Amino acid sequence: MNILITGCAGFIGYYLADKLLLKKKNNIYGIDCLNKYYSQKLKKKRLSFLLKKKNFKFTKLDLSNKKKLEIFFSKNKIDIIFNLAAQAGVRYVKSKPEKFIYSNILGFHNLIDVSNKHKIKKFFYASSSSVYGDKTTYPVSENTELSPKNIYGLSKKFNEDYVNINFEYSTKYIGLRFFTVYGEWGRPDMLIIKFLDHVKKNKKFYLNENGNHWRDFTHINDVVNMCEKLINKNFKQNEIFNICSGKPYHIKAVVNYLSKKKNFRKIIPIKKNEIEVKKTHGRNYKVLKYIGKTKFENLYKNIDLIIKWYDKYNNLI
Repeated sequence: MNILITGCAGFIGYYLADKLLLKKKNNIYGIDCLNKYYSQKLKKKRLSFLLKKKNFKFTKLDLSNKKKLEIFFSKNKIDIIFNLAAQAGVRYVKSKPEKFIYSNILGFHNLIDVSNKHKIKKFFYASSSSVYGDKTTYPVSENTELSPKNIYGLSKKFNEDYVNINFEYSTKYIGLRFFTVYGEWGRPDMLIIKFLDHVKKNKKFYLNENGNHWRDFTHINDVVNMCEKLINKNFKQNEIFNICSGKPYHIKAVVNYLSKKKNFRKIIPIKKNEIEVKKTHGRNYKVLKYIGKTKFENLYKNIDLIIKWYDKYNNLI
């Protein structure tokens, strides 16, 4: 099976490629533009591990370049796509909103337009819990009304709407609403690694609303296991899945745990960031109905592993 993973040097893309490469029948084609949103050294290190595998082929390519994308598809026979390439970072919205339009909408359109000509069987794409916005009732299910609070969430909602408008292709589009994915080799702008980096540099850590919010932390291993199991499922129509553990953690408690572990007290409460949601908590019944029972990783056990990882690889951040 020939599987294309865009954003293969990113956090989820790297782990998914590594997981799928364990099966020799899979040929993984990776695309990434290696942008500078966060550490290129970290991205290149992830990529270096994948390049050691015989059944992995990498192409440096920006999805906004449609001509190069067309050349790629003309040279490679692809069966399934995982589109994980996107501009991430909710707080980045304020300073660079155009990046989200350029990458998450134009790049998404180009990939769909080009791939449709090559009769792709299944097209999985990264959506986000950000599409839900703030709610009064939790957990949220795939049928909950969407009301994103920022351009990042809006771009993901656009992707979901886009695949359902005026499409008469045989390709099935499967949206994956990821909820706060964490783990070793994770993004430096996410809470745990960001905190550890502040500790190392002895910098004040500014805590939004004094940590008075919740996140449905979902370990990267759980995420890629769900993705892998969905590959061989039959879909009669386009689908959307919450990819989450279904267990929200209070951010103040997580920060307190990290603070005690590292004996770090330079934590400064700041006022609420209006573009961020108060809580993420997804219902995962639908995806579990497709893939079967899943035992999810424990956050605090994995924080200890992330600390050990960071101590070894912090030069990459």
